[in-house]
Amino acid sequence: MNDVATLQALLHGRWNARDAVGFAALFTDDGVLIGFDGSTVVGVGSIADHLDEIFASHVTPTFVGAVRAYESVATDVILIRAIAGLVPPGRADIDPSLNAVQTIVATKRGGGWLVALLQNTPAAFHQDPEASAALTAELRGLIRRTSIVEP
Repeated sequence: MNDVATLQALLHGRWNARDAVGFAALFTDDGVLIGFDGSTVVGVGSIADHLDEIFASHVTPTFVGAVRAYESVATDVILIRAIAGLVPPGRADIDPSLNAVQTIVATKRGGGWLVALLQNTPAAFHQDPEASAALTAELRGLIRRTSIVEP
């Protein structure tokens, strides 16, 4: 089963592989996905269907990301605070306008960790351009350490 330390990497890997069913399988049955645009999808089947539509109609960018912190919320519940960037198809660099802060609420089920909530919040930093530049630089560093798999 999934280790909580690898949950974000598994999510990104399955997105990058355009594996809608595999991505959705990382969620609890009633898990919630809140997209970068605010769209909200509830439930494993709905998440898989939603991503199938996206993958069928778009050449999707590739995720890179890193976990910033883990916080225990309750027994078998962990809050994961992370960052993510997207490399558009055909490019070798992230698009800073797509940088995000990811919040993942993970719960332990059956010996492994599943996502109860994944929220992608745009990392616009309207009042702090230095924070935006620092996040972009950090994400660019991840590209150099991670092999990006194009679909």
